[in-house]
Amino acid sequence: MEELIIEVKNLTKKFKNFTAVNNLDLNVHRGDVFCFLGPNGAGKSTTIRMLLSLIKPTKGSIKIFGKDLSKHRNEILRNVGAIVEKPDFYLYLTAYKNLELLGKINRCDVSKSKIFEILELVGLESRWNSKVKTYSHGMKQRLGIAQALLHNPELIILDEPTTGLDPQGMKEVRDLITTLSREKNKTIFLSSHLLSEVEIVASRMIIINQGIKKVEGDVKELLNSEKLNVKFEVSDIKVAKYIIETSTWANALIQLQNNVAIFSLSENEVAPVNKFLVEKGVEVKAIIPSRSLEEYFLKITAGEI
Repeated sequence: MEELIIEVKNLTKKFKNFTAVNNLDLNVHRGDVFCFLGPNGAGKSTTIRMLLSLIKPTKGSIKIFGKDLSKHRNEILRNVGAIVEKPDFYLYLTAYKNLELLGKINRCDVSKSKIFEILELVGLESRWNSKVKTYSHGMKQRLGIAQALLHNPELIILDEPTTGLDPQGMKEVRDLITTLSREKNKTIFLSSHLLSEVEIVASRMIIINQGIKKVEGDVKELLNSEKLNVKFEVSDIKVAKYIIETSTWANALIQLQNNVAIFSLSENEVAPVNKFLVEKGVEVKAIIPSRSLEEYFLKITAGEI
């Protein structure tokens, strides 16, 4: 049985008459890159603050490393690294000096070799002696992760780490998360609204809406349980339109436009549709299936699944 790193049961947080998180259950296993998804205002940041003991739950329980957070707070948090919102630094100090000072404040190992090891891990070793005020937003985010790694935590919690980054910055943070998971055996709890990024790095996920869990599980299994949107590029859309709309495949048709017919199909239905069109004299130039986390997310949060 896989070891649970985070175990949340019936977690609820109320602010007067508003319920931000409502009887939430979730499980994060050792080695997961676990992505925490939901629309703005869904309760993600409130949940993360409860996981970090920054605010107290109204009810429910949180166990981290098998221990009750309310009873073993200090012991647990010594083994957790986190970035919540934008990391702050002393802008007129170098990256090295920032890490050295933060390490001393938090009573971590701040030997020169340790600091350079972390800077190398986050790809900042060549800029170790540059003042942080000269860093790009993406570099500051990676330095924030370096700060979270100073005490070599088992669990890393990242709240929207790629917000405001350009594509190169996103890739750098994404690659770093992958390295931490695969090479450093860290468990990552990641909140993000950039679904294309999440789809690349996540092993498991949960989607919440209005503080309520909608779905949780393995990312690939959840997406594979959904039908594909399949584009069939055809030579004559008028002929294809008549043939499709008078066939048993009409109910699966989503859109007909610009020589493209789009169907909602299971994987084993793609070949029969192609065969049907070809046998009816419709030339199929291309078949383009798509199944994205974004499509799945929108269906879940709209209540279609």
